[in-house]
Amino acid sequence: MKETSWSPANIFKTQDDNRAILVRLIVGLVFLTEGIQKYLFPDLLGTGRFLTIGFNNPAFWAYFTGTFEILCGILVIMGLITRLASIPLIIIMVTAFITTKIPILVHKGVWPWAHEYRTDFAMTLLLIYLLIYGAGRWSFDSKITPGNKS
Repeated sequence: MKETSWSPANIFKTQDDNRAILVRLIVGLVFLTEGIQKYLFPDLLGTGRFLTIGFNNPAFWAYFTGTFEILCGILVIMGLITRLASIPLIIIMVTAFITTKIPILVHKGVWPWAHEYRTDFAMTLLLIYLLIYGAGRWSFDSKITPGNKS
């Protein structure tokens, strides 16, 4: 039976590329540190930030998001179920765009928005790269499935 590109059997498949480790380290370390900071500095980056943005139950959403950032960040760094771990992080980026970046665009204009969105834009594109191409040669994903090539 032929497997579709998004079948469970293909979740670990990855390109035979050693450069993906740079993308994984950038994405994983940024999300890992941002998640940790939601716990270390709750008034500024956790509950307080989510309250300022206008979330109902900001404590829940801050710690929920922080936990996903930490766990998925670690998985991305390790290159373990990288494609799957990229999905919640993409959802976090889309949510951040809608809740924090669109208001800047609407109220302050294009140039302030471009300045504020630059990191989110780069992270989103890198996550899409990982979702499409996988973790690369130097990853746990490449070791789990024999003959692992997309």
